[in-house]
Amino acid sequence: MKRRKFIYHSGLAILGSGILVQCKSESPPVPSASNIPALDLKEITVDALQEGYKSGKWNIETVTLWYLARIQTIDKSGPKLNAVIEINPDAIAIAKQLDIEYKAGNIRGPLHGIPVLIKDNIDTADQMMTTAGSLALVGNKASQDAFIVKKLREAGAVLLGKTNLSEWANFRSSRSSSGWSSRGGQTLNPYVLDHSPCGSSSGSGAAAAASLCAIAIGTETDGSIACPASMNGLVGIKPTVGLWSRSGIIPISSTQDTAGPMCRSVKDAAILLGALTGIDERDAITGKSEGNTKKEYTSSLAQSSLNGKRFGIDVSFLKVHEEMDRLLKNTLDQMKSAGAEIIEVDFIKPNRDLGGDEFTVLKYEFKAGLNNYLAHSSIDSIKTLDDIIRYNETHDSTAMPFFDQETLLECKALGDLNTPAYKKALAGSYDKAKKTIDTLLQKYKLNALIGPATGPSWCIDLVNGDRWTGYGAYGIAAAAGYPSITVPMGYVHELPIGMSFMSTAWDEDRLIHIGYAFEQLTKARKEPKYLNKIG
Repeated sequence: MKRRKFIYHSGLAILGSGILVQCKSESPPVPSASNIPALDLKEITVDALQEGYKSGKWNIETVTLWYLARIQTIDKSGPKLNAVIEINPDAIAIAKQLDIEYKAGNIRGPLHGIPVLIKDNIDTADQMMTTAGSLALVGNKASQDAFIVKKLREAGAVLLGKTNLSEWANFRSSRSSSGWSSRGGQTLNPYVLDHSPCGSSSGSGAAAAASLCAIAIGTETDGSIACPASMNGLVGIKPTVGLWSRSGIIPISSTQDTAGPMCRSVKDAAILLGALTGIDERDAITGKSEGNTKKEYTSSLAQSSLNGKRFGIDVSFLKVHEEMDRLLKNTLDQMKSAGAEIIEVDFIKPNRDLGGDEFTVLKYEFKAGLNNYLAHSSIDSIKTLDDIIRYNETHDSTAMPFFDQETLLECKALGDLNTPAYKKALAGSYDKAKKTIDTLLQKYKLNALIGPATGPSWCIDLVNGDRWTGYGAYGIAAAAGYPSITVPMGYVHELPIGMSFMSTAWDEDRLIHIGYAFEQLTKARKEPKYLNKIG
């Protein structure tokens, strides 16, 4: 079943992903053999990095050099994950300045000196480009940081570079391969290299899983944080739309788009989440977050947070795949042993027709949002969606070697956001999804809806595209603009599987506490093995 049908029981659409190729004009700072630090920072947490800075065990420049060297070793050679699309030439300079501040006692907070990679649809007003993985936007340099990048810089993070993604956040074709972009190529899954990393935040997912950064940022419209988090053994938080600003991010949907953390632990994700909240005058929806946010989401995290909690799981996730069934049963049994109650509910079947309306909404909003973004492009010949389409047609051998751009053409044919068909579809997806979640939470007195974020990852197939496996619990929360957190729960043939927890608007704090307790109970995350194939 094709992904762009947005049918919930088949996983919906995973929007956004790409891969790494440096343009010849780019000169990343490659550490020489003599100055690569003799450290092992694999799987290290934000707290552990800060403890190392505090004790003098290492400094920020040394840690930054280690990550840059790791990118060369794991991403550009060795397994060649192709997760990083561009290195920040300013990374070392940023690290040195942050070391000076640290020694002077000017410590900005928990992200001071923490190396981060961000997805290549997020603007940075520096030497790096913002392309959404498209060759049409090569050379596009933003004049202003995205709001969340501004917050990252203020928090003292070291911006290492940008990650590959599914081109246009998987919104170009119904036959696309997650993690492939014309600029970057195909990102690989660090657990089993010939399997999909999922998208669209595939580069952020693979990079964080392989310890190419301490923390990463992805973006999601429908599953682009949850799915790559699941398939790369990560924690992914998809916030309530409006908790993080979207200004300076190449858009798909004003209704559903948001960026979010992709990390190796719940606490790291929670630290990053709190640091980047804020009201942004360039994104009016952030005004709704006033009074609904916390700067600190990590207080009182405890394994006991599952005790007495009630979770609703959709019955359609049961008896689908025998190994998934075993993993899910064992996980639910663990949760019950920790004092949780599991209630069977139905949030998939009643909303199977929601997907068509959702896709209609996204197409209308993509056209409007992209035209607005491209009006400020630094490339004179690329100012509209029509320009993107013409570029792809003119350069089809390099821009479209494997699949077409039928989704872009469908968007082009639509009217504006005053069109009755758009407003009708919005009521049939956004409003309906919110009502479904809120009604189930209240009716059954649930703390969250839950379900497998994905099934096992499929083999990468550039000819036929992705093969969805019948899961995708996160979809209804994405359509509603509501929060979800995805946490590792186990493996099927060495392929990671994550559990998604979903709730109502602005309920991130509760979900983080639940996710942390689940993480400590299952302790499912393990380092990737970079297997060439299964078996």
